[in-house]
Amino acid sequence: MEPFYTKFKEVLTSVLPIIVIVILLNFTLTPMGNLILFRFLLGSLVVILGLTIFLVGVDLGINPIGNEMGSAMTKRNKVWLVVTAGLILGFLVSIAEPDLHILAAQIDLVSDGVVNKQGVILVVSVGIAIMLALGFLRILYNIPLYIILTILYGVVLLLSFFTTKEYLAISFDASGATTGALTVPFILALASGISNLKRDSKASEKDSFGLVGIASTGAIIAVMVMSLLSGAQHISGGLDVGLMASGTILEPFLYQFPIVAGEILVALGPIAFVFFVFQPGAFKLPGRMVRRIIFGLMFTYVGLVLFLTGVHSGFMTVGSNVGYMLASLDNQAYLVIVGFILGVVSILAEPAVSVLTHQIEDVTKGYVPRVLVMSTLAIGVGIAVALSTLRIMIPELQLWHYLLPGYLIAIMLMYITPKLFVGIAFDSGGVASGPMTATFILAFAQGAAEAIEGADVLVDGFGLIAMVAMTPLIALQLLGLVFKIKSKKEGVE
Repeated sequence: MEPFYTKFKEVLTSVLPIIVIVILLNFTLTPMGNLILFRFLLGSLVVILGLTIFLVGVDLGINPIGNEMGSAMTKRNKVWLVVTAGLILGFLVSIAEPDLHILAAQIDLVSDGVVNKQGVILVVSVGIAIMLALGFLRILYNIPLYIILTILYGVVLLLSFFTTKEYLAISFDASGATTGALTVPFILALASGISNLKRDSKASEKDSFGLVGIASTGAIIAVMVMSLLSGAQHISGGLDVGLMASGTILEPFLYQFPIVAGEILVALGPIAFVFFVFQPGAFKLPGRMVRRIIFGLMFTYVGLVLFLTGVHSGFMTVGSNVGYMLASLDNQAYLVIVGFILGVVSILAEPAVSVLTHQIEDVTKGYVPRVLVMSTLAIGVGIAVALSTLRIMIPELQLWHYLLPGYLIAIMLMYITPKLFVGIAFDSGGVASGPMTATFILAFAQGAAEAIEGADVLVDGFGLIAMVAMTPLIALQLLGLVFKIKSKKEGVE
């Protein structure tokens, strides 16, 4: 029961601030009616329960599979095996990522089906798979991370000149959404399994970071290539905010549950299949460990179904409503202020951020306190969400006005920041863009874009996850510089 209690406390801490903010707004600036509010509260309860079960399942099942597969790949000492495994595992784990399913569903909805949900999931998963294989090769051949990232983001910059505004926002959001609650632990486990077998402990420590950062570029490049190959021109769409809800409280839940259950069975099934195929010959785990992994996979499935049902049935709808109603007020400053607050609380409450900040404090032996890291990230992400709302309000502001200088700064910092922090920073983009960003705050931005005249939901409603994912790249590398300067002053090697 201890793992359940720990995860429940983490998830409750993550979701509760959003619930409190929605209730306060309902009785002040954005009254929504009882039916929508009760659906939100029920959806929040299902989200909390589902995310708790899911995270326990990831610890019991997904992480051990990742570690075993990472170790098994390198024991064979065959490059072709490592590349093939990277392609297969990258595709399978990405196609099951809940945040990607949520984003793809929103893209499908807002574009009126022009950009198909399953198409987005498949294309992004292929991109992740290719980059994961490249990341494995980097670890094996000791290629510096900053060189790989410079080349990859150079490719992204080149492709961005030929990508439409709609697909540009979607591509960067796909990057942040893909590195979510399932993908990040699995990829980190694979990286740990591979890098731990290297004899150089310092190299192993550095190589255990950065794989998520490399993999996430695959999503950006894949969506950009998809837009070029499809010959997509400018597409338009809209969002049905649904301010006047009808039916019963349970109706959307009963409708979504069987759909989600079928989709997740198809998504998670291949991961389980691959494990059981390789268990007798490659892993040879004891029966107790196998039973533990089976229970973990079952928990992952049940939790994922509940989480996505809650998200689609009541949670995201309120996010859209709040964004729409705040943007409709005479004083649109409320939209920016609430956006900033949502950004801050989503990071402060994100369980993975807490893990990351502890990790940084341990690695730097306390020279960079976790409180400093946490507050830097919270303010940075709050500003990122606030800037995203300004972009919705001001038609002249475009996404690349933020991303181009932001990523140029991040890439330049790679060459002067301690290399350990480069890996941590680029991995942390996935940590920052967690479940609350991919669900509530994304819906909040889209609702605002629907309400503001001159804004386009496809162009301006997306891009927020990209902003949130970019913030840690700069913030944590700057902290790495602080650590470097502080260490030199105190004579620490």
